[in-house]
Amino acid sequence: MNPSKVFVFLFLVLSSAAIFPGSRASDPDALQDLCIADTSKGTKVNGFPCKEDANITAADFFFTGLANAATINNSVGSTVTPANVDKIPGLNTLGVSLARIDYAADGGLNPPHVHPRATEIVFVLDGELDVGIITTANKLISKTIKKGEIFVFPKGLLHFQQNNKDKPASVIAAFNSQLPGTVSVAAALFSSSPAVDDGVLARAFQIDSQEVGEIKSKIAAKKK
Repeated sequence: MNPSKVFVFLFLVLSSAAIFPGSRASDPDALQDLCIADTSKGTKVNGFPCKEDANITAADFFFTGLANAATINNSVGSTVTPANVDKIPGLNTLGVSLARIDYAADGGLNPPHVHPRATEIVFVLDGELDVGIITTANKLISKTIKKGEIFVFPKGLLHFQQNNKDKPASVIAAFNSQLPGTVSVAAALFSSSPAVDDGVLARAFQIDSQEVGEIKSKIAAKKK
């Protein structure tokens, strides 16, 4: 992928959130120039407390984790590498973050999930993906996206991506939140702690309790 195209994409997404914070950013506006996240403090008030100015360094704004494809060693066939406030303390209060998602060939899946605090926009670095959004009216909006193309997943809506080609794929994802959060449907329902009652899941999915147990055991194994 041409590095200049990636730069233009990221510049437009991040600069629009910075220039129009009231209308574009999901997170509250910053009230000072910098509020570098002090993750050592246990207290959180809708974000992280600020590190003392004297302790701020360039490392608070720097991250190399998206430069290369991640190893994929799970059964769903994808790996998400976040570049959020947990990785880059300087993002605290800025209302933006990134992630890289790598997909294995022949079915690599980023399973159906939602981001409760952010809209997501993805730029395809390599490969081809079948993507989909499910609206609150249960309408599926789907499309195949290719290298150099962009797709948007609105805040809070269920969505997924799958690589059905015989070559690996990868995207860079941008979010209008420093910590967008992810709720993966299968994992949330079948591997929560404490566990969701089997009777609830059996009735919701119209299956029996034995099937619920089998699904729970498979999901639990994936998390290990």
